[in-house]
Amino acid sequence: TEMFFSDAVRNNRSALNFISADYTFINQRLAEHYGIEGVKGTAMRRVSLDPSTHRGGLLGQASILTVTSYGNHTSVVKRGKWILEQLLGSPPPAPPPNVGTISEDDQKTTHPTIRKELEAHLRRDDCRACHARMDPLGFSLENFDPVGRWRDTLNDQPLDVSARLPDGRTFSGPAELKKILLTEQDRYGRNLAVKLLSY
Repeated sequence: TEMFFSDAVRNNRSALNFISADYTFINQRLAEHYGIEGVKGTAMRRVSLDPSTHRGGLLGQASILTVTSYGNHTSVVKRGKWILEQLLGSPPPAPPPNVGTISEDDQKTTHPTIRKELEAHLRRDDCRACHARMDPLGFSLENFDPVGRWRDTLNDQPLDVSARLPDGRTFSGPAELKKILLTEQDRYGRNLAVKLLSY
């Protein structure tokens, strides 16, 4: 991720590459983690990506996907919050007190149950405003496990990565999420300018 960022700055690449680049920086070990063939050796290098790898941009990088998960399971809320905060510059407020938590173990909680529990937030007035914005973004990344490996099922059940934003737009999976984010270029660009000034 640091090499990806440094390359973008040093070579004056498009700011949109942070969302939808067609390349990444990997070595053999990371390539195997991503399921990408043909990369040998320990040296990190720029590699062009086939769109089917789902790895373009920051949201396909294991580093981002891991820090937005818990140790043994993903977090729809953390991933959605990260997108709002780090990419769109629209962080949600802190959660209300005594909000409760979801099971900490994917092996005990099936994906449909996680979705059902999170959708319960939409029925609570004190939760709806934030979760209606965060959760759809996070659900679209559920194909990535807690350390960023691709998966199509969880506990032998197909993953439901469909999502609906408060404005009615629907999408499914990381590729469609990126298309949604690319429609937010003004918010994204303004936020990136602030981040670069801080950097």
